[in-house]
Amino acid sequence: MKHESIAKKHVFVGLAGWGDHDRIYPQGTRAGDKLGEYSSRFPIVELDASFYAVPSPERMRKWSEQTPESFGFIVKAYQGMTGHTRGKIPFEDAKSMFRAFREAAAEMREMGKLNAVLFQYPPWFACERKNVDILRRTREWMDGFPLALEFRHQSWFDGEMRDKTLSFMREEGWIHSVCDEPQAGEGSIPAILEPTREDVTLVRLHGRNVSGWHSSGQPNWREVRYLYRYDENELLEWKRNINKLLESTQNCWVIFNNNSGGDAADNAMQLMKLMDLEVPELPPDQLSLFEE
Repeated sequence: MKHESIAKKHVFVGLAGWGDHDRIYPQGTRAGDKLGEYSSRFPIVELDASFYAVPSPERMRKWSEQTPESFGFIVKAYQGMTGHTRGKIPFEDAKSMFRAFREAAAEMREMGKLNAVLFQYPPWFACERKNVDILRRTREWMDGFPLALEFRHQSWFDGEMRDKTLSFMREEGWIHSVCDEPQAGEGSIPAILEPTREDVTLVRLHGRNVSGWHSSGQPNWREVRYLYRYDENELLEWKRNINKLLESTQNCWVIFNNNSGGDAADNAMQLMKLMDLEVPELPPDQLSLFEE
């Protein structure tokens, strides 16, 4: 029973974003009230709005103020900082872009609400010297901030590169973002159950929709890419995986990102129940996930 007691104390489960999970809110909840409602039910959230535009420091402070003292944000790095943008970035240069993001993230850090900044790199960011240099520069430019790292190109974990990549992450102080995602060629990676820091590991569950994984260029990609509902056996598999991670890391942040069909909240609560964590109460006007 050793694993059960560890997991109950050190696993924190949340969702990607707070705006789309209608199931956890009373009917008629206004958009501006959702973060406060969300943070009364889950201990962490992934802030994904920061991927599309760098928030202002004032906005970061407002979000922080709407949440309890113990709440934490995993802030997704702006897309221009990870090479996702195809056109010109709306900044004078790369340093200006990083500076603006740092100023915003610093506001949240000062309020004690910043768990980490997540750098998720695109599928074309392969294991090459120039990209290793980019990672080193990013770590330098984001000095003083806790950073999590997620790859999408398989080359980082192919063969002997697996151990080299993990060693590099440990040396540079990156938090490993361990993924569960469709195995759909070189633009996806397997779940590498190896912490790179003793204090914390991030787990992101994207679903296993193989046919929708490479749909980014399609008009309806948001509707299909993360369209997946984990069954109980798959969640039990992740319970075992999380307990394995906790053998060599003190905390696990678990984010469900499978919300194209609105499944993230239900799956998160299922995992919390399986791990004997406190399951958030749904509003009275929402049917319980666990009702027969």
